[in-house]
Amino acid sequence: MRYRGEEALGLIETIGLVPALEAADKMLKASDVELVSYENIGSTLVTVMIKGDVAAVRAAVEIGAKAASEIGTLTAKNVMPRPISSVGDIVSVHDIDTN
Repeated sequence: MRYRGEEALGLIETIGLVPALEAADKMLKASDVELVSYENIGSTLVTVMIKGDVAAVRAAVEIGAKAASEIGTLTAKNVMPRPISSVGDIVSVHDIDTN
């Protein structure tokens, strides 16, 4: 899914894929958010990105961060309320195809 900056962007970064997947699962189940993409950054760092309205993204990121921390290592979390559209060029490298 191409992110164009029209909604809030939430990011969870973990060491390893397992806590990242746990965070993604919990975030998507907890709030009305959509999965945008993921990025394997290197050195086993994985970032999962979601979008939605600001309140939903804030809630989802908190729940995802807690879930990731319970089974692995959370290295960062962030909510960007309405980033500029060019941020989409960075976060959409591995778009999640919803078709």
